[in-house]
Amino acid sequence: MWNQRYAQAELVWSAEPNRFLVEETADLPPGRALDLGAGEGRNAIWLAERGWDVTAVDFSDVAMDKARTIAARRSVAVDLEVADLVEYRPQESAFDLVMLLYIHLPIAERRQVFSRAAGATAPGGTILVIGHDSDNIEHGYGGPQDPSVLYSAADVTSDFAGLDVVKAGQRIREIQTDSGIKRAIDVIVRATRPAA
Repeated sequence: MWNQRYAQAELVWSAEPNRFLVEETADLPPGRALDLGAGEGRNAIWLAERGWDVTAVDFSDVAMDKARTIAARRSVAVDLEVADLVEYRPQESAFDLVMLLYIHLPIAERRQVFSRAAGATAPGGTILVIGHDSDNIEHGYGGPQDPSVLYSAADVTSDFAGLDVVKAGQRIREIQTDSGIKRAIDVIVRATRPAA
């Protein structure tokens, strides 16, 4: 389904990086980054342009092909891997920044993916989750309409035992639509792995 969706448009998502990612990484020095569920690579490519060594993973080979083309056009290198996040096993304690942006899976699979992502975060490194909040179905706009794949900040922090939570809560994201501005409710969790 995602391959078909990515094949139907030049870009499914904006070419610009996620606004919350920009805010949350502004104070981080470049290092190794892992973008899980990277889609067409907009966030990974943006980080690479700022000096990060980025690995981007997505299960859509069509999306990864687009990311490869965009990265080449913008003259940056990104390590692109086609893999299902449920099966993917990132290198342990290897990344200074691990990103999970709008990854919505059934609870058991989410916990597995988020746990592995936490394990991939290096000592002193940051893990960042941005997604559609559980409240978005009733009070927000867009996003998945299946409550079983949504989560709250408390859900995410419980998946990150052993990490130091820096930020956990909701953020409003304004979206321009044909019928005016709509408000989506996102969840943002930023945590760090204690330095060894």
